[in-house]
Amino acid sequence: MPKYNPNFELSADDIALIEDALHQTRRALSATVSRNDANADATQRRIHDLLGRLDSQKVCFHQQDTCVGA
Repeated sequence: MPKYNPNFELSADDIALIEDALHQTRRALSATVSRNDANADATQRRIHDLLGRLDSQKVCFHQQDTCVGA
């Protein structure tokens, strides 16, 4: 079984691009699937969870009201 690299070197712009793509995918998925599609629901849940984990990786500076990807 392959081992994964635990260290990723992504810039803040890379993370923003990934987040934008996930948001677009989630919107497209929710617009095209029926309410009874369990597979689509699971995918949307995974996207939502991933977006939350990405957001929690950011370092926020509340004095300036900006968040910078860590």
